[in-house]
Amino acid sequence: MSEPKAAPSEAQFKGWLYKWTNYLKGYQKRWFVLNANGLLSYYRSQAEVAHTCRGTISLCGAFIHTEDTCNLTISNGGTRTFHLKAASEIERQRWVTVLELAKAKNIRRMEEEEEEEEQPHEQQNKYELQNTLRLLCSKLDNLNTCNDLIIKHGAALQRSLNEIESLNISAKGEQTQKMKGVNERATLFRITANAMINACEEYLKLAQSQGHRWQRALSHEHEQRLRLEEMVEQLARQHSYLEIAARKEAENLNLALSQTAAGAGASVTSDDEEEFEDAVEHHLPVDFELEIPVPRVHRRTASGISITSMGSEGAGLDDEDLEDFNYLDQPLRKTSITASVITMKPTDGKPRPAITGAFGEFSVPKRSGSCGEDLQKKGIQKQKLATDLRSSASAPGTPMHATARDNLLVAGKPLRERRSEIPDRPNHSVNLWSIMKNCIGKELSKIPMPVNFNEPLSMLQRLTEDFEYASILDMAARCSDPHEQMAYVAAFTVSSYSTTTNRTSKPFNSLLGETYECDRRDDLGWRAISEQVSHHPPAAAMYTEGREWICYQEFAMSSKFRGKYLNIIPLGIAHLEFPRSGNHYTWRKVMTTVHNIIVGKLWIDQSGEMEIKNHTTKDVCRLKYYAYSYFSREAPRKVTGAVIDAQGNVRWVLSGHWDDQVEAAKVLESITGKDNKRVLETGPPTVLWKRILPPVQNSKIFNFTELAVQLNEPEAAVAPTDSRHRPDQRSMEAGKWTEANELKVQLEDKQRANRRQREAEAEEAANEGRPFKPYEPIWFRKEKDHITGNLIHRYKGNYWECKEVNDWSICPDIYL
Repeated sequence: MSEPKAAPSEAQFKGWLYKWTNYLKGYQKRWFVLNANGLLSYYRSQAEVAHTCRGTISLCGAFIHTEDTCNLTISNGGTRTFHLKAASEIERQRWVTVLELAKAKNIRRMEEEEEEEEQPHEQQNKYELQNTLRLLCSKLDNLNTCNDLIIKHGAALQRSLNEIESLNISAKGEQTQKMKGVNERATLFRITANAMINACEEYLKLAQSQGHRWQRALSHEHEQRLRLEEMVEQLARQHSYLEIAARKEAENLNLALSQTAAGAGASVTSDDEEEFEDAVEHHLPVDFELEIPVPRVHRRTASGISITSMGSEGAGLDDEDLEDFNYLDQPLRKTSITASVITMKPTDGKPRPAITGAFGEFSVPKRSGSCGEDLQKKGIQKQKLATDLRSSASAPGTPMHATARDNLLVAGKPLRERRSEIPDRPNHSVNLWSIMKNCIGKELSKIPMPVNFNEPLSMLQRLTEDFEYASILDMAARCSDPHEQMAYVAAFTVSSYSTTTNRTSKPFNSLLGETYECDRRDDLGWRAISEQVSHHPPAAAMYTEGREWICYQEFAMSSKFRGKYLNIIPLGIAHLEFPRSGNHYTWRKVMTTVHNIIVGKLWIDQSGEMEIKNHTTKDVCRLKYYAYSYFSREAPRKVTGAVIDAQGNVRWVLSGHWDDQVEAAKVLESITGKDNKRVLETGPPTVLWKRILPPVQNSKIFNFTELAVQLNEPEAAVAPTDSRHRPDQRSMEAGKWTEANELKVQLEDKQRANRRQREAEAEEAANEGRPFKPYEPIWFRKEKDHITGNLIHRYKGNYWECKEVNDWSICPDIYL
């Protein structure tokens, strides 16, 4: 194998590597080229470089992981992954050093371009433009002066030449004197011409650099204008639709009133049975479409992306990616089966409301002595216990769990007194649009935001807040039925969104190396440790252990601000294990949308489909989060779903709202009638989770829940990198927002300086030809997940041991 070598201009580095293709062909020899833009491309041969590229991955924001002596993996967050192998460890390390250096250079280049585009103050823009124009005018004056001197010295030189021509050849002394004068004038002319050339070059260079910058700024302003025009047009169309809908509703109401008045004296049929059936038929559809997935194995790319689910997007993959499949999981194919809805008539003569599931509406007949009643009793008792433990404090200043603390002891020690309030939020008004208008189209993590739009919690603390209702997992751990356990797991995934209802403030972006621990074994029965493991792209790893369960996840997100709304698409997979049953669950979070960025009150919505997989039993739960629409009659924040076993049979149906509660009903019988119509009969619904509303006065403290208030409470013996020690966040919580803004800038500058130092060290190592070890997290280790096949950060298992001996020597200095 030839040694990788540097390449000219467009290609910074190139050479042969082995790339994993599929299980049939294994690793295949490919020619890789790294260009100046940070794009790594590969070809089957060097001859294909000019015309056929087999695949490309961008290093900006990619993870570069070394597995063993010769292997390395490059992943950009799940959408594309390269599994590579070099001929030797030295060659592998050379590639890793070059790739890390190229990644750092491109990140720095992108940040410099963004800093040039960011214009925080219009007054500064005005002064900068005036200074540039003044500098250009000065250069132009220099050009005019040089031009005048050239004309002057050129005329003098021409006069001297004319005088020489008119001289007598015999007058040699006078001729010599004249020639000396001509040489002096020629020297002055040459000096002036050179000065003119230098001044022209400076003017041209300055004009070109400023012109390129102005062109980029003009293009940015043009894109902003187009987006604003599009948003205004959308608002106008929605306004028109609302007017039309309101007009139609008014006409229908008037028509209904007139019909009621006309038929007031008419005789009405007294058949109660017909009246009841008409009422049910009016509210419930006669049938619905139930999509029962049928298991089948299909191919997946090396990145873990389902080819079937990609649809037409699969056309963008190369042949090698399409051939790379595995049997880690068995995605489900959709098959539409029409089922009928039957509302059973109870003995009291009143119809029971139907539970609306992800696949239609299911009737809920009343059955005595069913297993659903026992489950419901257990759920109510457990929910009541959780309510007593969480909400005994009714007023600010009352200790949490005050009624239970006197009687509960953990390891012989009384429960810790925790705070129940924080200082009220100051009333500092600021215009959100004045800051966000220059950030349209950018990543959320790259938008410079003052603390006025933050809440005094870090992103790591917000992730920990997902476990506010972790008691659901304790209930799930006690379930012997895997389908019932799946229903509780689904309810837990929904409960994590309940805290986002009125929380429109942005958490602090965690610094690289920042950590957060939350040990609540004394009252809630779990503890968690999280760490910011990457800065570009931003990613956090978290590990939580309860009494009978373990949950770990890696959280990253892709976000774009579009002017009218902000989309936040979570990346990464959450894992949940129950050691007693051996069940292993995984799921991905759904998309979050923040509306009314321009005008109106900010509000948050969750939308999309979530698939929860049990990799032990191959069961699956499909949840659907309905996006709010002006023209939909569905209740907002609605969630429906169904638990489906490995054979494709629906076992449980779920329904609720992610800001209120989740109910579940067990499917007792499924009957297929004529014309393939199916009837599902369920037991009584059970409340698996119900939200505990925070006190009304908490609106003054960022709408924090009881747990959120306690997350940033100072605590002794935590790591020096813990979020509780972050000075800007602590100052903001205390109401010192001006000081918090200054500290935030200082922390970000220190983080940039540390990153540039690492980049300089990487560049120095590359120039010297020695290996460079990139940044590695302190408490987590990057490795390949045996379930999904993706790279994840796993907990090393030594944080709590270091805390016991108070040894934090391995922690970096990230704060001021």
